[in-house]
Amino acid sequence: MSTSVTLRRVAAAGATALTLLLAPLATGGASAATPSSDLPAGMVEALERDLGVPRADAARRVTFQADAATKVRTLTQALGSTYAGAWVDPAAGTVHVATTTPSKVRGPMATGVTTVQAERTLAELESLGARLDAAGLPAGVATWYVDVPANRLVVEAVGGTAAAAELVAAAGLPAEAVTLATAEAPQTFIDVIGGNAYYINARSRCSVGFAVQGGFVTAGHCGTVGATTTSPSGTFRGSSFPGNDYAWVQVASGNTPRGLVNNYSGGTVRVTGSQQAAVGAYVCRSGSTTGWRCGTVQAYNSTVRYAQGTVTGLIRTSVCAEPGDSGGSLVAGTQAQGVTSGGSGSCRSGGTTYFQPVNEILQAYGLRLVIG
Repeated sequence: MSTSVTLRRVAAAGATALTLLLAPLATGGASAATPSSDLPAGMVEALERDLGVPRADAARRVTFQADAATKVRTLTQALGSTYAGAWVDPAAGTVHVATTTPSKVRGPMATGVTTVQAERTLAELESLGARLDAAGLPAGVATWYVDVPANRLVVEAVGGTAAAAELVAAAGLPAEAVTLATAEAPQTFIDVIGGNAYYINARSRCSVGFAVQGGFVTAGHCGTVGATTTSPSGTFRGSSFPGNDYAWVQVASGNTPRGLVNNYSGGTVRVTGSQQAAVGAYVCRSGSTTGWRCGTVQAYNSTVRYAQGTVTGLIRTSVCAEPGDSGGSLVAGTQAQGVTSGGSGSCRSGGTTYFQPVNEILQAYGLRLVIG
């Protein structure tokens, strides 16, 4: 997962294809910091390894981004149709909010916030992306997403930007609102838990996303309705892919869904809710191939074109993943964020991974998250 790893680095030459990473079975700041001991087990080590976050700063930064998420939610509501997105920098302890009307950021909600003048609202940029979806992403286009800090739409293509340029022109998008870039082709990742492995029809492996009442949620490309699972034993009761990439598995009696995620350091992380983190926030992923890995949120509502078809509304991150990690959990602190869909690169070279938002899955099937 080497190209377009951050919102700022969006062009790289010689990118390879984005793919779905299935794993077939072999036939043979602002508030008082929380003590680091109170952070989810393994998080401090993973943040240091994957993002270079000093251990002494980890608790402060995670506490800051949790407070920032509440502030961003308030700003989103207050700015309404003028809202153009928000992002955080946990290292600097800063919250940025973009709006077409900066004068609306005033009073208590302006405290500790850097206001950025934007030319286009977030709704306008997402509507441009919707026009790309309506036109249909061709095989040569890997993804589109909103680069909130740049206030532009980014369209990434495989092996050069020609396919992206053709799509933008066909959809009638204004060139000044779009950045063309290259990327590897995304692919889905198959596996199970809160990060633990499970097996589908004795042929492939995926990872459990999050426990829900009666079972767990995972990626839609892991199995179709009626497919059976082992470890735990269960049945896919709902599945949507492509278009979406979500599914839920009803587990057999004797299996107990728990509000925990495997941290692959001998412990677990409690799941306490599903509040969406801000762009720029630290997030960590659990999967049965590469374990516990961390990165940052780069964008929301991203559209990705896999070889099997287009998926919309995904979370774009700089977390790495590999085949078998599909369906696994993405958390921000103890807040559930999404399940692993696919991406590009590897945990040896780094890369980009996309996640299906967990709240959309819960709403689609009327499920209730199990809280640890």
